[in-house]
Amino acid sequence: MKILFMGTPDFAEGILRAIIDSNDHEVVAVVTQPDRPKGRSKALAESPVKVLAKQHNIPVLQPEKIKCEDEVAKLKAIDADIYVVAAFGQILSKQILDIPRYGCINVHASLLPKYRGASPIQKAIADGEKVTGVTIQKMNEGVDTGDIISAVTVPIRPDETGGSLFDTLAEEGAKLIVTTLSDIETGKATYTPQDDKAATYAGLIKKEMGNIDWSESATFVEQKIRAYTPWPGGFTHLSQKVLKIKECRAEEGSTGGAAGEVTDVTKDSFTVACGSGALTVTRVQAEGKKEMTVHDFLLGNSLSVGTILGG
Repeated sequence: MKILFMGTPDFAEGILRAIIDSNDHEVVAVVTQPDRPKGRSKALAESPVKVLAKQHNIPVLQPEKIKCEDEVAKLKAIDADIYVVAAFGQILSKQILDIPRYGCINVHASLLPKYRGASPIQKAIADGEKVTGVTIQKMNEGVDTGDIISAVTVPIRPDETGGSLFDTLAEEGAKLIVTTLSDIETGKATYTPQDDKAATYAGLIKKEMGNIDWSESATFVEQKIRAYTPWPGGFTHLSQKVLKIKECRAEEGSTGGAAGEVTDVTKDSFTVACGSGALTVTRVQAEGKKEMTVHDFLLGNSLSVGTILGG
């Protein structure tokens, strides 16, 4: 089939690479977000999808607003049988969805209808899910509401972070897209409507969501820290400076301290009381510093029992 691919970040790059490497289909064009300023220099950076497309001499479109009539006209001028969408970053209009012969399919990093929306990977970890997965659905005008074509289930490890699960799901999604495209082309694909009553939503992540609320349970705090690693990270404040918690474990039972209070300090860790249970911290990153073990952190910083974190 002739494929027009829409995607932007690393997750989408892996999907596109799998399609190219399969040699079963022709990617006739790629649509990705415009180059954006990145890093301290604010120099314009190309998306991972654009970089890969250029390496394979695939034409690239970068619309600011894909639903504009001029951009729709450009899409209509491209001879494509199907659009494959993965973490593109813009919503497609019905006018666009109706262009290709086989419609538009989306690679989504959850087991739909659970965790529709922008941050399904982080939300699954934060909620303490034991499994998640990748779903390929035929797109309609809703947000991740289309008929399910295929899915694969992936276990969530107890030490899973948003970053590690992202990598796993990207790999599984890359495998799934190849077999799914083959099923669509040969007529073997099935289309199963989603149960809207079972749907949940994972909205955009904002930086402030990483700010630790010590009144929550230790288990929930740990899950959120892992979910928001690498960005925005789980963080608190010590002496009015940001302290990121990079590695920790939840402890059950009574701590005898107020929420946010340091209840124990050893040479390799410190423990903070939560709303229920406590969090033992073993790796941190102080403001303006590199990530380090708590042992190294304590060599240059004072932290004593009774200190209150947060604020």
